[in-house]
Amino acid sequence: MDLLYENELIYGRLLRVDQPHLVERYNRALASFGLPATKLEAFDIDRTGFSPQVAAELKDPSYLDPNGVNRRFIILTPAQASLPVVHTQFSNTSQLMYEFFTSNARAINALTIKDVIYGEIEDSVSIVNDIEDLLSINQVEFRVLSAQNVMGQAAELRLLVDRLKDEPDAWRDDAMLERMVELAKVAGDIRENSLVPDKVLFRHSAYWTSHFGGLYVFVDDNRTTVIGDPSAPGFRRSRPWQVDYISIKDAEQVFQFLAVTSRIELPRASWIEQSGYLENRGEMVIRHLIHALEPERDLGRIDRIWLQTWIHANASLINHDGTWPFLNAAKRDLAQNGRIDMNEVDPLRRFLLIRALPRHPDAWLVNQLISDFVPWDFLSRYVFNKPGFYSDYRNWSPNYQHHVVDMLKTMYLKDKDGLRKKLYGLAS
Repeated sequence: MDLLYENELIYGRLLRVDQPHLVERYNRALASFGLPATKLEAFDIDRTGFSPQVAAELKDPSYLDPNGVNRRFIILTPAQASLPVVHTQFSNTSQLMYEFFTSNARAINALTIKDVIYGEIEDSVSIVNDIEDLLSINQVEFRVLSAQNVMGQAAELRLLVDRLKDEPDAWRDDAMLERMVELAKVAGDIRENSLVPDKVLFRHSAYWTSHFGGLYVFVDDNRTTVIGDPSAPGFRRSRPWQVDYISIKDAEQVFQFLAVTSRIELPRASWIEQSGYLENRGEMVIRHLIHALEPERDLGRIDRIWLQTWIHANASLINHDGTWPFLNAAKRDLAQNGRIDMNEVDPLRRFLLIRALPRHPDAWLVNQLISDFVPWDFLSRYVFNKPGFYSDYRNWSPNYQHHVVDMLKTMYLKDKDGLRKKLYGLAS
């Protein structure tokens, strides 16, 4: 994975922590979790405070996520709000953390001037044994603490201020006034600084989780839909009157669910032609076939002429796979009719032609699910499904790993927003 790290394709855009007082605060939070202090003088952190270097030092990639639920967090600075989340077992951890940052910006800004904020995103369960445990999580609560108890001292100071205003003779209590001075040295002017987060309860909505080999949970008004491996404990046994279960191996049912709930855009010339969506799919499948046939080939210097020559020379392999001819036929149908009758398309191949409805709140999650049906499209896997991409990457030959890294740097890293908008219709 070193190649990905060197090219900022894993653990990219993290925040460097190298100031002694911030390292000390981080260690205070680790101690509060019962973890040993880091001996590192500098390390990187994500939005939750997770550090890949600290994880390596502790030999525990789940040091902030010990049971896969009740995720821990460490906040050193408000700047963490703009960072990615690079290690989590729930896809919505990043969104929950972002909502916590934005809902409590004043308190976080004030607290992190003098202290570290840490705690847990508490679920209603402490460990996940089956799907029922996952479905019982309807909301989460941020249990927030600070190492020097700045929040507690601010609350105490507020009570004393109220007493000073409400009790006529309170100003004669020298001991109380001295205590207020001591507290103010820590908490500052509480009339100006909010030091207690106002919003700590958040709804736990649609998500993907790595539990049970990977599971999708979609939430609609009156139904919850679980998409995953039917061998997962609790599959089709938990709360059947409220929950629909769909095997991720059943392409027809997955497609019908996404279509009926209006979570996808069906292939229409209006967006397909201007996006270059099918052309991109075609390019991805040809590169995949080259790697499958010649895994040790150096793809670094290939160009479109070479690709066309290879396609003609390997027509038998390409026709046997069928994906490239199917995509070309789909482009012809769209050019002639403006649409494609999905009833006439094999269920698995339908996922080649669709994308998430860009305006739907579950768009990123739906694109992740679609990428599970098109695993050789390393671009969509990297954009929407990094756990899947990193798993794929480990099984590629070194030459293909280098090729994919070069392609991602050229196609995606140079203009992330532009590519997401063009191919997937997603605003930045």
